[in-house]
This record gives sequence, structure tokens and C-alpha cells, in this order.
Amino acid sequence: MEHQLLRSAAQRLPFDPAYDPVHAQNPGAGKDYAPTYWIATAGPQPEDDGPVTQDIDVDVAIIGSGYTGLSCAIHLAKEHGIKATVLEANGVAWGCSTRNGGQAQISAGRLKRSQWIERWGVDVARKMHVEIAEAFDLFRDLISQPEIDCDPQDGGHLYIAHRDKVLPALEKETRLLNDIFGYRARMVGRDEVHSDFVRDAEAKGAMYEPDGMGIHAAKLAFGYLRLARKLGAKVHTSSPVLGSEIKGGIHHLRTPGGIVRARAVCIATAGYTSPGLHELTRHRLMPILSNSIVTRPLTDSERETLNFQTRIPLTDTRTLRHYYRMLPDGRVQIGSRSAITGRDAVNASHLDRLLEGLYRKFPILRGIDVDYSWWGWVDVSHDMMPRIFRPDPKQQLFYAMGYGGNGVMYSAQAGRRMAQMVAGKGGELDLPIFTSPLPSHGLLTPFRRLGQWGMYRWYYLKDEIL
Repeated sequence: MEHQLLRSAAQRLPFDPAYDPVHAQNPGAGKDYAPTYWIATAGPQPEDDGPVTQDIDVDVAIIGSGYTGLSCAIHLAKEHGIKATVLEANGVAWGCSTRNGGQAQISAGRLKRSQWIERWGVDVARKMHVEIAEAFDLFRDLISQPEIDCDPQDGGHLYIAHRDKVLPALEKETRLLNDIFGYRARMVGRDEVHSDFVRDAEAKGAMYEPDGMGIHAAKLAFGYLRLARKLGAKVHTSSPVLGSEIKGGIHHLRTPGGIVRARAVCIATAGYTSPGLHELTRHRLMPILSNSIVTRPLTDSERETLNFQTRIPLTDTRTLRHYYRMLPDGRVQIGSRSAITGRDAVNASHLDRLLEGLYRKFPILRGIDVDYSWWGWVDVSHDMMPRIFRPDPKQQLFYAMGYGGNGVMYSAQAGRRMAQMVAGKGGELDLPIFTSPLPSHGLLTPFRRLGQWGMYRWYYLKDEIL
């Protein structure tokens, strides 16, 4: 099997639309990218270092070459003088980092600020807010580097109320952001949404956050790749980690082309974390599928009718939320949750459901041609918050994941925080996301998808009917 994987690395293997990280022992090697708008429009892919072809000794091995893994490599080099080796099963940023909606928001995980307070109290919640605000500053600084040209569309984020009944809760969250966190969010009425942002037919009002940005997902990842390699990191593609063991305190990572011996290991595989990768990450995440589509470019008449005055990220207040925006080339992108299993991902009903979401917001687009359609796995943790953590004090092993669909921005900071921990400089990181492991689903693990099926139906009732 390993020889087959190594031979396959020389050419792209077909994309597997039914891939499911709950069951697949590894993501394969050298598989083609998902057919995303991002990959199709990113331009030539930068060079990487090719597959591992022999046994090698490295200081730090990073498993996963998405935003988090590459950010970790960048910050290990920039801030700690450590040149890491990144191991990627397929192509660079093959997973979450080239399948998302390209929305950078001032958040991490699925919980709102009010829920932080309920869980941890006001003092910890305020420190969490400082961490997230610092992360956005870091993200802005990173994408200003000459190696990274990701079509940034800065200007904030609009959280749109899709029903009147959610307005009181949205207003309460806005007051809390201002009063407790000193963050200048504000409520926007339906008329202002329509006149100053976009004529979303569902909008009953919105909360505007000053921080938010649209980016080109693949250009961001490829920019991180260029910067990481410029700083001395090695990035080996078509090199899945098929097994690992520790000998004499050194991690031995088995790839199809050779053993990578590393003093420290960082895991940054997010929604593509295979159950066989490592015992400390097995079943610590719930991979959730998210669908995304991109339309043909809108006509001048369509843009005028929809009054798209903004290019900032837009999300609605559904539990199974829609995320959408106008892209720089005049197309509309929209995404939402999808199938429960990889086997069902190709079912046309999921695309139809997403299209109906688009039509509810923009009725004149009914029947519009869709030029790109794809899906990807989101890394949702059991308690809806990410972790950057060293799960076993006896091992130099770290992980950063669990963003729950809000990792485009925070992954840069998560990679930096993981680099600090590797370098032995993470002592001041005392927030819960740094001091506790990803929680296990425990006895419920075999039944997670049955629970997901039930929750999806409950969320639909709550969002649309009750």
C-alpha cells in the first residue's frame, strides 16, 4: 500500500467526492483538489519540496499544510529561529484551507461573547476577546507581506437577522459587545441594510462588526506557502503520515517515502484528521460537511437590483447559518451546512437546498447558472471552541484545531501560539483554549452522526418554523 501511495505521488489522483474523515484511515496521497472557485482562479501553484523520498531527521515536523500548519512554520522561523518541516498528504492546503468561504471574522469557534461569559465568567471572556482582537491584527499584518496577495476585501462583517424573532437577541449581543468588551458593534435597520449594504430580501436588520474581511482562500494559502519556504521551512506534499511511534524521545513518523524523525510534532489537520493519525487526536473532533457555490458574474442590471454596495462578509442568524458575499469579479458566493456523511455528499438535494437559500435572499437570481460547487469538512469540537494544546506533558506533541468554521482568520494566531509552545515560550498562555484538551465525545462517539441528524432537524424547526 505504501509503495502504491508513493508511486501515486508522481501524478495527481482523482478527487474523491465521497471522502469521509470519520472512516478513512488517511486522506490518501497526491489526490487532486476539490473543484473550488479558489483553486480554479488562484493562478499557478507555488513550488513546494515534493514528497519525502528517504528517511530524514528534523527539529519540528508539522502535519498538515493548511493555514494553521503554514502559520506555525512561519512563526517558528520568524520568532524562534526554528526551520520546520511540513508534511502534507496531498497538495498544499488540500483540505479546509481551500474549501472554505473566504471569510475572516473576529471570532474563533462557534460560541458568541455572551456564551463565553456563561462558560468562563466576565474576566476570562474579556481576555479571550483581547486574544481574538490581537489575532485579527496579526492576520492583517501577515496578509500585508509581499508574498501574500489574497484579494482582501476589508471593511467589517454584517450579521443579518433572517427573522424578526432574532432581533432582540441580536440587539442584546450588540449591547454586550459595547458595554462589556468595549467593541463598537452597532445595530443596523432593515432600510439601512438595503440602502448601504445589500438588498437581502430576508434581512430584518443586522449587527455590524467593524472587523471582517473577505479573502481569496487559495491565494492566502499559497501566499503562506511562499512565505514559509522563504523563511527556510520545507513543505513535503504527497507525504501522508501513515503511523507514528516514539523511540528514545524522538517521534518516528512513517510516510510512503521514508521515516521522518522529529524532536517535536505539531498536528494541524483540522477537519481532515484521520482516526488513525494519533491516539491523542482520535475522535476529538466532529467533522461537519459544508457546501459552497459560486454563481456566474452578475449582470449590471442584477447588481443594480440587488444594490450590492458592499464586498464584506455576510452571515445570517440561522443556527445552520449561510455565509455569503459578492466576490471581486462580480460573482455571488454562498455556503451552508450539507450532508452528514461523505457518501451522501454528492446527493443533489444538498445543492438544491443551498440554492433555495440563495433564492430566498435574492429572488431575482432564481435559476442563475452556478459555475462552481464544492463541499468540505469543518472541524467542530465537542464544546464548540478551538484548542491549541500539548495533550501529554511526556510528549513533545501539540495540536491546533477545532475552529468550527471560523478558522480563516484565527488559524494564523493559532499557528503562532502553537509555535510558542513548541519553543517553550507558552507559559503565559493561560486561556482555556490553551490549557485544556479537545473534549472527547466519550460513550456517544459511535452515535455522533445519529445525534447530528436529530440536531439538524431541530435547528431547522427553530430557525424556520417555531
